[in-house]
Amino acid sequence: MKPIRLTRHAVDQCAERGATEDEVYYAIEHGSREPAKRGRSVCRYNFAHDGMWQGKHYAIKQVAPVKEELEEVVVVTVYTFFF
Repeated sequence: MKPIRLTRHAVDQCAERGATEDEVYYAIEHGSREPAKRGRSVCRYNFAHDGMWQGKHYAIKQVAPVKEELEEVVVVTVYTFFF
């Protein structure tokens, strides 16, 4: 696998949206893939969460990094979904 690098924006979005960098790497390596804008792709992985996020309890946290591949995998942003 190519090396994975998170942009500063992606790191900031991890912190803001409740994801860890380890979860991002795992989602890229093991998650499902779908096309995104500008030739990029989204990797989605559902993690057991069973915890609180912004005052509400959620069982699942989905981490969805958006990446593009060049000589390395570049994560440009990270989304999280709680359900």
